[in-house]
Amino acid sequence: MFAADKASRGLGVELLEQGEGTAVLRMTVTPGMVNGHGIAHGGYVFLLADSAFACACNSHGPVTVASGADVTFVAPAHEGDVLVARAEERTRFGRSGLYDVSVLRDDEVIAEFRGRSRTIGSASPSASTSTSTSTTSKESR
Repeated sequence: MFAADKASRGLGVELLEQGEGTAVLRMTVTPGMVNGHGIAHGGYVFLLADSAFACACNSHGPVTVASGADVTFVAPAHEGDVLVARAEERTRFGRSGLYDVSVLRDDEVIAEFRGRSRTIGSASPSASTSTSTSTTSKESR
């Protein structure tokens, strides 16, 4: 999945480790990631954590997506900082799961992220056709 993640890879995010329900990713804060306060834009820190979460929750095989996520920014990151996101599965139940991700600069916590996952199945051909027909009907009204 990470090999096809153009957004993360385009920003220089690297997958360092992946295991059952875990992942470790790294990203260097570039000049283009700094906001008007001179610190890393929170969206980039969130993206790193979210990518680690995605790798961890997809490590089991079935396609899994985020159903929600929260982040708490603990300390600022700066241009040139190398950030590491460590994702760990907390629990899976039914098609849902909870994952915690710590974003670190060396040993200092920059952000804590909690992601909620949902495993999705592939749509059957009849469901896809049904949806397409329904959409066409609505558009023609």
